[in-house]
Amino acid sequence: MKRILGNSSERIFPVLRIVAGGLFACHGGQKLFGAFGGKTELNDPLGLAAGIIEFGAGLLIAVGLFTRIAAFLASGEMAVAYFKAHASRAFWPIMNHGELAVLYCFLFLYIAAHGPGRWSLDSVMGKSRR
Repeated sequence: MKRILGNSSERIFPVLRIVAGGLFACHGGQKLFGAFGGKTELNDPLGLAAGIIEFGAGLLIAVGLFTRIAAFLASGEMAVAYFKAHASRAFWPIMNHGELAVLYCFLFLYIAAHGPGRWSLDSVMGKSRR
């Protein structure tokens, strides 16, 4: 498998970043705008904060701007969301319906550590400074 996909990893990672950031922004869009069948959470301070972080960080991650900071913030938000909304229901994420929060948490932590990769505004800005 490495022989087939190994050379594509630098092209596949940005697709992962763009898709994950876009989907995360959609979650924020639900909370902020009631988009995609969601319910606005503007009257709930935690819901509003989550919506702002999800929408803003998701867009930044998707376009690759301030990627490490946005991904680290998003990772932290998902850790808080897991422990605040899911962990008290059951020990295992699959049982407490927190698997998406856990997956986003660790995915964004990886993106924060890895950086934006190709096809990002961060890389364009970095190249223009050289």
